[in-house]
Amino acid sequence: MDLQAPVQYVKGVGPLRAEALAQAGVRTAEDLLLHLPMRYEDRRSFARVADLRPGMRVSVSGEIAVAGLRRARRMTIYELRLDDGSGRLKVVFFNQPYLRETLPRGKKVVLFGLVERDAMASRLLVMRSPQYEIVEGDEHGGIHTGRLVPVYEKLGPLTVKPLRRILAHLAEQVPADLPDPLPDDLRERLVVIGRGEALRRVHRPGDGDRLELLNAFRSPAHVRLILEELLLFQIGLARRRVGMRAERKRAAFEVRDAARQAVKRILPFALTGAQKRVLREIADDLRSPHPMNRLVQGDVGSGKTLVALLAMVVVLENGYQTAFMAPTEILAEQHYLTFRRLLERCSYRVELLTSAVKGRERTEMLARIASGEAQIVIGTHALIQEGVGFRRLGLAVADEQHRFGVLQREDLRKKGYDADVLVMTATPIPRTLALTAYGDLDVSIVDEKPPGRTPIRTLLRPASERREVLDLVNRAVAEGRQAYVVYPLVEESEKLEDVRAATEASAEWAAALPGVRVGLLHGRMKSAEKEATMGAFSGGEIQVLVSTTVVEVGVDVPNATVMVIEHAERFGLAQLHQLRGRVGRGAASSSCVLLAYGRLSEVARSRLDVMVSTEDGFAIAERDLEIRGPGDFFGTRQWGMPTFRAAHLIRDRDLVERARIEAFRLVGDGGPLPPALAGFLEKGGWERRFGLARVG
Repeated sequence: MDLQAPVQYVKGVGPLRAEALAQAGVRTAEDLLLHLPMRYEDRRSFARVADLRPGMRVSVSGEIAVAGLRRARRMTIYELRLDDGSGRLKVVFFNQPYLRETLPRGKKVVLFGLVERDAMASRLLVMRSPQYEIVEGDEHGGIHTGRLVPVYEKLGPLTVKPLRRILAHLAEQVPADLPDPLPDDLRERLVVIGRGEALRRVHRPGDGDRLELLNAFRSPAHVRLILEELLLFQIGLARRRVGMRAERKRAAFEVRDAARQAVKRILPFALTGAQKRVLREIADDLRSPHPMNRLVQGDVGSGKTLVALLAMVVVLENGYQTAFMAPTEILAEQHYLTFRRLLERCSYRVELLTSAVKGRERTEMLARIASGEAQIVIGTHALIQEGVGFRRLGLAVADEQHRFGVLQREDLRKKGYDADVLVMTATPIPRTLALTAYGDLDVSIVDEKPPGRTPIRTLLRPASERREVLDLVNRAVAEGRQAYVVYPLVEESEKLEDVRAATEASAEWAAALPGVRVGLLHGRMKSAEKEATMGAFSGGEIQVLVSTTVVEVGVDVPNATVMVIEHAERFGLAQLHQLRGRVGRGAASSSCVLLAYGRLSEVARSRLDVMVSTEDGFAIAERDLEIRGPGDFFGTRQWGMPTFRAAHLIRDRDLVERARIEAFRLVGDGGPLPPALAGFLEKGGWERRFGLARVG
C-alpha cells in the first residue's frame, strides 16, 4: 500500500470528497491516517435492557421486534422496539425514512446511545437516534459497536460514522512490514512500536489496549506517532541551526571604546547580574563571524529593552544600522519615546516609521534609511517588507517574539540582509514552546529584577466596589504617589468613539478625585503630545494617568504605585501581566486592581484568578498556554507557529524534550541522517510543511 497515493483512491472517498478534503489539507492516504480520533468509547460490553437507567450511555444488542414509520409535524419518525430477551427498549430515529429498509422487523442489531426517559410515557425508556450496526450471523465485532470505538472530529464533508468506516478500512490495509523511518536502535531508545502497527492500532485499537491510555493519547500507538512528528520537526530545527552556524556574515563587530563610553552615558543605573550575563552572550554573538540568532526572554521589569539598546550601540559604533520591530504601531511608538529618552545624551539619529508617516515626510525618511543617515529605525515588522531598504543593516531586534516567528526571521535573509537577529519577549515563553517555535535559536534568560523592587498586591474587584478603588488611588496620591488607569481598546487604531469614551472617563476620574491632577493619553494624540504627557507623568506633574494606549513597555515611573485596569475581563493574561509590571518599580508597596464588569465567563475568571495568585511571569505563561492553547497563544500560523497533527504542545511537553534530545543527537554537526529517515523526510515534505525547508 502506498501511503502517498492520492486520497481519492481510498475506498469510500472518490473525486468529489477528495476535492473537499484537499481544502482541509488532506491530499494523500497518509494525511487521512494522521487525522487521529479525538476520543474513544468502550462499546465492547452489552447492557441488558432490564438493567437500563436514564443517563446511561451504553451498547445494547438484540432483535427488532416491532418497527414502523410515521409522520408528525413535518418530520418522519421511524420507531422500533429492540428485544434482547430481558426486556424491550423503545428506539426512535428522526427524518431517516430509509431506515425502514435498513432496520426492518426481525433484523439483529447493536445500538449505542444515551438512555433517556420517554417524554410521552415517563415509565418507558428511549434511545434517540443511536449509532447502529447490523449483526451478520453470530458476529458482534463491527466498526461502530462491539469494540473500543474511535470518535473523530468532522473532516471536510465527512462526519463521524462515514469517517470511522473509511479509516477502519484504510487502517486494515496498512501492511505490517510498512517501511519505518526510525532505525531499530532509535526505536529501542524511544521505546516505541513500529509505524505500521501504530497507524493500524490508533484507528483499530484491540482488546489489549486500555481505554484510559487511548483517551490520554498515551497508548503505544499514540506515543509512537507523537514522538515521530516531534522528532521530525526537531530534526528540521537542528539542521537549520547547523546550517545557520555554517553561514558567515558580512562583518563581525568589535566592542570599541566609543561603544563603552556611549553605554556609560545611557545607563541610568548599574546593570543587574542577569543583564550583564546576557549582554556578554550577545556581545560574543556580535563578535562571531556567524550570524546571531538569539532569543532573550525574561519577566516584566527585568530590563530586556535596555539590554537590546546597549547591543544596538555596539553595532552603531561599527558603522552599521539597526532596526527595532514591535508587534504593533502603538508599542513601536512607545519604544521610540523610550529610546529618545535614554539616548538624549548621545547623537544617534532615531527614526519612527509607521503608517502615520505619509507623503513627503515618508519619502524623506525612507531616503535617510536607504542612505544610512537613519541609524536606529523603529517600527513594526513592516520594516523588513517591501518599500524599506537599509544601506547597512547590522542588527534587527524584534520585540514580543510570539508575534515574530521562524518565517519572519527568514524574510530578513530573503531580502539579502545577513544581519544579526535578536528576538526578545517580555511575555515569558513556556519551555515547550521555546523548544518548538524558537528551537533554532540560542536562548538567554534575564531572570533577575533590579534591586529594590517590591512585590505587587493584586486585587480583583467587581465594578460595584469602585468606591473602594477610588479610595485606594486617593490614599496613594495623598502619600505623594501616582497611579495609572487603563481602559481596553476596541481597535488598535483607536476609533473616535474610543477617544471620546477615554475623555469622558478621564473627566469622571477628575470629578471623583477633586484636587488631583488627572492626565489623559490616547492613540489619536500626536507623538509630541504623548511625549509631553508622559514627561509630565514621569516628572510628577500628572498624578493619575488615564490611558487607552497600552502602556505595556518603555514606561518606568518608580513613583507610580497603583495600576487600575478597567474592564480587566477584556484583556489577555500576557497583557494584564505587562500592565501590572508598570508598577512595583520602586521601594514603596504597589497595588494592581482588576476591575471586572458583568458576569464573568469561565475563561475570563480563570485568567483573572491566575493574575491574583502569582506574579511569576513563567507560571502565568504556562497557565495562559493551558487556557488558550498553543494556536491562540501565538496567534495565527503566519507568526511561525508549526501545525502538528498528532502532537499537542501542552499535553505532550514531556515528549518534546525527548524528541529534541534525539533529534540533536542524530543531526550532530551536520553529518548525514540514517538513509531511511532522510528519505522519509524528503518524500513526505515534512520540513516544507513546518516552514523549515531552508537548511543553511
